Amino acid sequence: MATVSEVQFIRARSDKREYRRIVLPNALQAMLISDAEIDKAAAVMGVSVGAFNDPDGINGLAHFLEHMLFYASEKYPEEDSYSKYITEHGGSTNASTSSERTNYYFDVNVDNLRGALDRFAQFFVKPLMSADAVSREINAVDSEHKKNLLSDGSRLNQLQKHLSSKDHPYHKFTTGSLETLDTGPKEKGLDIREELLRFYSENYSANLMQLTVYGKESLDSLQSLVESLFSDVRNTDKRWFKCPGNPCPEQYLQILVKTIPIMEGDYLRIVWPTTPGILHYKKAPHRYLTHLIGHEGEGSIFYILKQLGWAMSLMAWEGSDSKEYSFFSISIRLTDEGHNHTEDIVGIVFNYINLLNDSGIHKWIFDEMAAISEIEFNYQDKFQPLNYALFINAMMPLFPPDEWLVGESLPSKFDPILIQKTLDELSPEKVRIFWESKKFEGMTDLAEPWYGTSYSVQKITSDTIKQWMENAPDADLHLPEPNIFIPTDFTLHAPKEEVKFPKIIRTSPFSTLWHKPDNKFLVPKAYVVVDFHCPLANYSPEAEVLTSLFVALLRDYLNDYAYNAQIASLSYGIYSTTTGFQVAVMGYNDKMRLLIDAIMMQIAHFEVKPNRFAVFRETYSKDFENFKFSKPCSQATYYLNLMLNDQSWPLTENLEALSSLNADDLSNFVPNFLSRTFLECFMAGNIEAKEAELIVTGIEEILWKAPNSVFKPLLPSQYLTMRVVMLESGLKCLYRIKGLNPKDENSAIVQYIQIHQEEALLNVQLELFSLMASQPAFHQLRSVEQLGYITSLSSREDAGIRGLQVIIQSTVKDPDNLDARIDAFFASFESKIYELDDEEYKRNVKALIDLKLEKFKNLWEESVYYWGEIISGTLNFDRFESEVEVLRGLQKQDFINFFNQYIKVDAPKRKTLSVKVFGSNHFAEYEKSSEECDSPQIYRVEDIFSFRRSRPLYSSLRSGLCQIAVTTKS
Repeated sequence: MATVSEVQFIRARSDKREYRRIVLPNALQAMLISDAEIDKAAAVMGVSVGAFNDPDGINGLAHFLEHMLFYASEKYPEEDSYSKYITEHGGSTNASTSSERTNYYFDVNVDNLRGALDRFAQFFVKPLMSADAVSREINAVDSEHKKNLLSDGSRLNQLQKHLSSKDHPYHKFTTGSLETLDTGPKEKGLDIREELLRFYSENYSANLMQLTVYGKESLDSLQSLVESLFSDVRNTDKRWFKCPGNPCPEQYLQILVKTIPIMEGDYLRIVWPTTPGILHYKKAPHRYLTHLIGHEGEGSIFYILKQLGWAMSLMAWEGSDSKEYSFFSISIRLTDEGHNHTEDIVGIVFNYINLLNDSGIHKWIFDEMAAISEIEFNYQDKFQPLNYALFINAMMPLFPPDEWLVGESLPSKFDPILIQKTLDELSPEKVRIFWESKKFEGMTDLAEPWYGTSYSVQKITSDTIKQWMENAPDADLHLPEPNIFIPTDFTLHAPKEEVKFPKIIRTSPFSTLWHKPDNKFLVPKAYVVVDFHCPLANYSPEAEVLTSLFVALLRDYLNDYAYNAQIASLSYGIYSTTTGFQVAVMGYNDKMRLLIDAIMMQIAHFEVKPNRFAVFRETYSKDFENFKFSKPCSQATYYLNLMLNDQSWPLTENLEALSSLNADDLSNFVPNFLSRTFLECFMAGNIEAKEAELIVTGIEEILWKAPNSVFKPLLPSQYLTMRVVMLESGLKCLYRIKGLNPKDENSAIVQYIQIHQEEALLNVQLELFSLMASQPAFHQLRSVEQLGYITSLSSREDAGIRGLQVIIQSTVKDPDNLDARIDAFFASFESKIYELDDEEYKRNVKALIDLKLEKFKNLWEESVYYWGEIISGTLNFDRFESEVEVLRGLQKQDFINFFNQYIKVDAPKRKTLSVKVFGSNHFAEYEKSSEECDSPQIYRVEDIFSFRRSRPLYSSLRSGLCQIAVTTKS
């Protein structure tokens, strides 16, 4: 029997879940969460064994073991039966390995927790690691490593580790590769499978495990389940790994590291090793400092750098994977001009740190931070059970049990001495500066061994930094003002009658207002979207680029004022869309009107600042150029999008347009761009109908009724929609192209099968097939054939046009070969469709029904769904219920007929488009395939835009919606 620990958990006021901590006789700790309202159950096992436990000479063994435990167990010897069970019951599964911990987790339809948990438990009881599976999965780990070789994030992370003590585990390379897990061990006479088994036996012990189980059952039932399934986990009383302290001795401090990235764009990262903040989580010294150093309002480091034209972004944070050491980091994206003033930027950063020293530690700042944290905690939204279980599990080894639900999210003890002590650690004597730029080509003399990153190191003294501080430009650095956006009114405005779906409550020549009051979640929050439909937004590459620059500058101008709103959990976003741009505001409704009006005033009085325009044009140019360094599978998806979506422009034309544009072009464009505008508005949550109408009326007065307004109502003929290319039945279209980065060995394919336009019966048949085929496709193409780490089968939707896509990225096979293997999978899966017994068919149908009947967890999930129906024009607000009815009547033979008609390789209605990107490993195959003749059923696309123009388009689902609103009087 488990020992039950009576714990008074600190919990949010609205939290109705039940909790219990138990300890099994084998010392395994478990947290049980009972919640009768959930649709998905979840479980997480955290094992306090990670990459730092890797034996010398076998880098990546802990990560490799994480991969291997998924395969099979003595009780469930069929390979991949665990993942198959999870997928068939509407769930998902994954794992991750960090420095000192490995996490395994899943979610599943709520009635299938026992079956999933039984299979999951066997990872830790008696896993099987067959020699065949081991030899195959090494390739997956190697593919994962090769995927990261051209990732600047992975490269810099390893470089920072490389420049640390060789005797500290932080120095290790931890992902693993063919070299570290196969050829290297073989040269030493080691059998990697035996090493895996030894590592598992010596390290995986029940006393190092923390289990979190979240289900709808009672706590007693969950306890009984855990006792029956996990009591056999072996306990060897293994000692917890004790990580040494600071990994950066003096020789690795006071250094300036210049390094050459893969992508365009310069970054400056200023880093200090510090005492871990987790040791003082209630006093939150690091949070206090990151709040100020990372601030973006007036007087902040970023505000000054932005005014000088030297920076595009700044982030500050503290953290590591260990309680024994940590790093305080500032990351700044530099402009070209900023690159020329790096010493000044470092000087400004240290001058701000001096300001914090001179101005003292302020209680009002801590109290404001604590007040926001308390509001966020007590009014937290419910979210997906798996995410909540992951959060709780991460807290278990770090905090006393009564604080597992809160962790470090409630700072409560103001300690100015400790904050000052932490501030003292951010000194010139301890700094490490990493400066990334392609301008350093030919100026570096060293290479990091695992990723080949070129770099150089020079020592910098305290006197040098002092000189930089003295030479930095005079700047009005100061502390932020008190935050006016912290909510104080949490009154709930419950609707007088239940409103099930959004409805239009106001129309005018300028706008339509959809409203959906909250009668379910009862939180003082709201979700507001204002969609600007502007016909001139996307009519040419120049217009698309200018619209993007307008949106970027709009965000930029608002940031100084609205940053405080984001701190107070009132977030906003402004995005370009295919038909204009969109403003979304979400969070506490108390001060929301203040923020919305500020955004609209900025739009109404928009003026181009030439210095900021130049900065964003430079940044956009680099971002466009960087596309060639994106993953080949991302490139393939981009080409597919370009071929399918009418009125989309290629990045090459956008880049060409950008090069000739100036600030005057944007100044001339914006009044024309905004001159014909229609607003589609959606307001949900704790906003009454009358208040929603007042907000929209206020927006109209700001935009249309102000003196000298450029805004005019949209003409009915100007309404635009995105339309999708219709492929031809029985024809397979191919598009081949070389990868844009000749140094990238990876190739990729996206095989897309277009099925239908929005229609309930075909919707559910496609979703059912995707549910049934996704896991077998992953297992066959990735686990068995080892084609590549990135492998997926999923459904796809473009403006109401639905289809299926299979994506593979590979270094071992060229895209033509990958295409053939995908077709071979569909051919082999055909027999499984025909042999599908009634029980398995019903099980999959039930899994899909359970997925569709999942309740929204919070206001955001519900609002995003409803807004999606509005903006797409489908307006099918009861989609899930209606499609479930269709599913319940769907016969197995109807489903088989669907497969025969649309999906199987020779199906008469199969419409296929394969986009193939050839990496440098397969350039020879590209040249050879270019000379081959195609069968009559193959259409080779030579020019994307000729192809697009030659194909019919599906009708738009949104046709007429805006015109009706425009012609309706309010």
